[in-house]
Amino acid sequence: MVSSGHAGDTRSDAVLLREASHDPAPFTQLYARHAEAVQAWLRARIEWAASDLTAETFARAWLNRGRFRDERDGSALPWLLGIAANLLADAARHDRIETRARERLGLPVDLAHEDGYTEVEQRLSPRVVLKQHLESLGPGERDALELRIVKELSYEEVAERLEIRPAAARLRVSRALRRLAVSVPKEES
Repeated sequence: MVSSGHAGDTRSDAVLLREASHDPAPFTQLYARHAEAVQAWLRARIEWAASDLTAETFARAWLNRGRFRDERDGSALPWLLGIAANLLADAARHDRIETRARERLGLPVDLAHEDGYTEVEQRLSPRVVLKQHLESLGPGERDALELRIVKELSYEEVAERLEIRPAAARLRVSRALRRLAVSVPKEES
């Protein structure tokens, strides 16, 4: 499906991306050509996040436009769908990490509903209790936990920020989660 933004423009996607290195207007044309297709592809896989992931796909495409390799007669759609697929995988991986962290802490796994947030608030109320538990961690563990869980950095990025090896970053996060799981009171059934 060709959008009205593409009407009359015969330049290939490859040409638009090349021209976008010195003028953002051609990238707008690329967006007009493929945003609907990318969003439809994402919507078929994860409806509730399709709009956000579409926006992120084009943001990453813009940032990485110099990496595009014309392998499909000038069409950037396969490249854009590859970016979208990577973002989808990252979102799933993030969800698994977040779920495991909640399980380790004894927190409700599903916080999608307001009730879940209320339950967490009640369990950790006042918030000072959780803050005290976090402060009881050593600074290395606390920093590693914050970088990995709160800021959602990879273990490699955590290691780089803390100037340690990735294996040491994993160990610090794991230890911090175990200590919190033991020290944060669990709800009685």
